Amino acid sequence: MKMVFISITEIRAAARLKPMLAIARFSIPLNKASDFRAQLESVKSVLAEAAGFLDGSVGQNLDEPTLWVLTTSWQNVGSYRRALSSTRAKLEAIPVLARAIDEAGAYE
Repeated sequence: MKMVFISITEIRAAARLKPMLAIARFSIPLNKASDFRAQLESVKSVLAEAAGFLDGSVGQNLDEPTLWVLTTSWQNVGSYRRALSSTRAKLEAIPVLARAIDEAGAYE
């Protein structure tokens, strides 16, 4: 039997190549719902311009209409991180995303 050793660097590099899903959830008062939907659509548009963006959607919870979600799909975690570090994202998307519920949001 031949033994193959893989370094932690190689494992991390392979993980960065997997597609990923980013989920951001928000709790917004009903009287601000229409404005917030427009803000989330704008954030989605900013992120959609980034390399590696695959898809995105905005949704309002059917049972609890104060809850909102922005989901985006990316080629890999690196493309997602680069998208968030762009100047436009820092100016237009991050202020809205900073209002997200504090929970884990990156998935394979």
